[in-house]
Amino acid sequence: MVVEKVILAYSGGLDTSCILKWLLEQRYEVICVLADVGQQENFEAARQKALKIGAKEVIVADIKQQFAEQYIWPAIQMGLIYEERYLLGTSLARPCISVALIEAARRHGAKYLAHGATGKGNDQVRFELCAYALQPDLKIIAPWRDVEFCRRFQGRQDLIAYAQLHGIEVTAKPATPWSTDANMLHISYESGVLEDPNTVAPSSLYELTLDPFTQAPKTPHRVCVHFEHGLPTKVADLVTSRLYSTPLEMLKYLNELGGSYGIGRIDIVENRYVGLKSRGVYETPAGTILYAAHQDLEVFALDREVLRTKQLLRDRMSDYVYNGYWFSPEALYVRRCIQLAQQQVTGQVTMELAPGYCRAIARKAADAVAALYNQQLVSMDVHGGYVPQDAGGFIAINAVRVREHVRAFGPYQTDQN
Repeated sequence: MVVEKVILAYSGGLDTSCILKWLLEQRYEVICVLADVGQQENFEAARQKALKIGAKEVIVADIKQQFAEQYIWPAIQMGLIYEERYLLGTSLARPCISVALIEAARRHGAKYLAHGATGKGNDQVRFELCAYALQPDLKIIAPWRDVEFCRRFQGRQDLIAYAQLHGIEVTAKPATPWSTDANMLHISYESGVLEDPNTVAPSSLYELTLDPFTQAPKTPHRVCVHFEHGLPTKVADLVTSRLYSTPLEMLKYLNELGGSYGIGRIDIVENRYVGLKSRGVYETPAGTILYAAHQDLEVFALDREVLRTKQLLRDRMSDYVYNGYWFSPEALYVRRCIQLAQQQVTGQVTMELAPGYCRAIARKAADAVAALYNQQLVSMDVHGGYVPQDAGGFIAINAVRVREHVRAFGPYQTDQN
């Protein structure tokens, strides 16, 4: 009898450890891929754990640099943000991890890919759409959509009991289970006690940030973020004069500094692609600082109508990434359009970090002569080539539509109630 090989997206956590054991019970040969995307993980311990459970091989794929340069940095350049709040930390990691999974499948001649994403979540869509885009003939094993598996395991409590039965070590405890997903951009928390949106997240939950009200430094800290064509190129600490010039260095530094100020915490309910609303708690210190700095420079550098058009494309691209379409014709098209808009987004932004928030306090274009910000033209002290009398005609033309509405339907009522 031929034993089929399956590549398992393995994390070392509760779900995938139990799924590994379950796949072995189904008589598959399992090769685990543990993706290192910057999470604080004992990878050797996770590798030994999978081997102890029965994995044929465990691949620890160090993809931190690819994640930063090919996914996080383009996301910063595009200004991606989902529903105006979520900086897509988990969503961006999925296509990067998918590439590592497909490479392992090709190398080992595996026909199957398995993952631990739930049947109610977004990750099942993300992993599978990426897999089909990269290797269309791959077959998917999704245990949380398998009838037998779902009959046996209703949720995390059943998995915990199963793990204990088979001697599988897990970090989740029956009293306080919640799901955690971490990478170099963020940490996300969901499930368990967080499923009630009216329950305040326990203070012990946060791992990347300090409490901004009780633990953060009281003195603000300033940094200068430099951009070239919308991509961060270096970060200067204006207090210590230290310079950070690679994506990995910048992320590590801003996560530590921003985390110490409690920057980047959000607690939201979002709209999943599968149609459900879910509650998530996120910590994204470096991403929050870089997003705010880029946004400030973008408004400073771009033509108004280009900016408005770019914002529309940003929202569409944020949806594509959240929904799992990083590898798609529409995402490729929109990304190239936004990259074109970013050609003038070159310069620097001074950011001030304070407890719980960050803000831009100064900005400068790399080439002041070629910049759209014209200090002489906008100055209130000199006319600078601007003819104030022209504003009368501008206002009159724009008032035609409003006047015509009043002529046709009568004056607007000041009392709108």
